[in-house]
Amino acid sequence: HFCSGHRVFKHEGKCANAHGHNYYAHIVAEADHLDNTGRIIDFSVLREKIGSWIDLNWDHTFLLFEQDVEMIQALSSICTPKPLFICPFNPTAENMADYLLTVVCPRELKDSNVRITKIVIYETDNCYAEASLN
Repeated sequence: HFCSGHRVFKHEGKCANAHGHNYYAHIVAEADHLDNTGRIIDFSVLREKIGSWIDLNWDHTFLLFEQDVEMIQALSSICTPKPLFICPFNPTAENMADYLLTVVCPRELKDSNVRITKIVIYETDNCYAEASLN
């Protein structure tokens, strides 16, 4: 669970305005074999590695697309002490899920046999997007 603000750059509707969500991220992990305890990975380790990255980078942060120069300039002076997270993607739930799946998780879990195969990002209780390797 994390809270972030964003605006969807060049959105045709109200999401073009700055706003925020209480997001939930669901992570699906796979491995070639289970550990000696019979797990893919201990949930606390997954929470520590991926959850810590989310806490440090996205929680209580404003996510902005790197091309959204106007909003970056407008918020840069007031988003302290935590900086903005400048995304190499437009911060939709779909792109956030894909970024976690293809960039963050492989990097954070590189020294393990664990693969994250699916990320679901809930933007609201009934609106979500998912990215999957399958």
